[in-house]
Amino acid sequence: MARSGLAAAARVARWADNALGPGRDAATTEGKATLSDATARRAAADLGLTVDRIRADWDTARLAGLVEVHGDSARPGWRLRAWNRDDSAVLRGWVALFDAWSLASPEPEDQEPGAVAEVVSAMPQVLSFLQLSAGPVPVEQLLDLLRQRVTELRTERCEVPYSAGSEPATPLAPVTSADVEPAEPAQDAELAPLLDWALHALASVGALTYGDAHATLTPLGSWAVWVKLEQICVAAQSPAGNIEQSAEAMLRGCAQLRPNAARSEYRAWLAARTVGSAVSELLLAARGDDALLRGLAFEALRVVGAPAEPDVRAVVDEPALRPYALLWLAEHDGVDPEDAHEVLTRQEATWLWVDTAAAVADHGEAPMLVRHLESALQPTVPALLTEVRAVGHPRTVQVLVALAAAHPDPALAKAVRRAAFQVHTGGS
Repeated sequence: MARSGLAAAARVARWADNALGPGRDAATTEGKATLSDATARRAAADLGLTVDRIRADWDTARLAGLVEVHGDSARPGWRLRAWNRDDSAVLRGWVALFDAWSLASPEPEDQEPGAVAEVVSAMPQVLSFLQLSAGPVPVEQLLDLLRQRVTELRTERCEVPYSAGSEPATPLAPVTSADVEPAEPAQDAELAPLLDWALHALASVGALTYGDAHATLTPLGSWAVWVKLEQICVAAQSPAGNIEQSAEAMLRGCAQLRPNAARSEYRAWLAARTVGSAVSELLLAARGDDALLRGLAFEALRVVGAPAEPDVRAVVDEPALRPYALLWLAEHDGVDPEDAHEVLTRQEATWLWVDTAAAVADHGEAPMLVRHLESALQPTVPALLTEVRAVGHPRTVQVLVALAAAHPDPALAKAVRRAAFQVHTGGS
């Protein structure tokens, strides 16, 4: 259903990719993410559609993440690239469209923006009721539910209505239930057209069917509401209570957890944020000085999965993140995690060895650092020391000093200390 619902949008997105090409800036006008007249007419002629249909499909493609608009230019989104090989990318695209339902249809022009915002805020409860009903629901019943929810929202903001000509309550006067006037027919008249707009907008994205004064969730809409409810439950069950923490604080809180528990914590933390902001925050934490957080950040990004691909790919040229990003991308492309290291050059693998050793030195125990020697690519310790010195990692000296202090072999420890001294002094 998601594929069929987004097929027209994917067609326009592919046309833009093929006809306009990378680096072209004819796709949009005035940096507003809308198609220019010339481009819309060209697409309509090429695809045998009306200009209005092209514009509607383009807007759907943009909301679903099939195209990404940057100023006056557009480029294919990761979901379009993964369309043929990844069903989850299609579902994520539809969920993004579902999340943006309020943008799918123009708001009623004669309604106050505040009232529109209240209805948008109240619709999740309406959708949950539809999901629980598992069948057609009369619009009148939905209107009553919407009215109750809007009243609750206004009460929570302490918006106490008062009749014209009367004075409002003093700011210090306590607000009681008696102060809140019951909903009046005028409110129904205000909310009825907004509910009609909301239901039409949700129907336009395929979340429900709307007709004969009844609304019914489609199977896809019911699934999306269930997913949203599940995300809320996951977020509410954070095992370590780090949902409201920054990425750095959350990762530090996960450092002592077992892998499965840490992944549960990552999922809970991610569920409480938009994908874009979460990925940006994780990469910011990865750029810090703590190598342990760098590794944990990319573990969390593995939980994010495909939506993180563009951002991970964008940091490949950053020396501190490159080995991690290359491994992430290899695993994302289907390479077995045990073989993913083969995508790294010898220098990149050595840099990663030092970075991991820095994490162990800062947060682990001495025996762990000694065992870390066994994971080096180099066949001998002298060969490892030679390549470690050449790789230029900023923590090389500290890692070698810690390794020398931890290793039980006096001769080997002496050689490592000598290497640390040479790196420190710049000698050979």
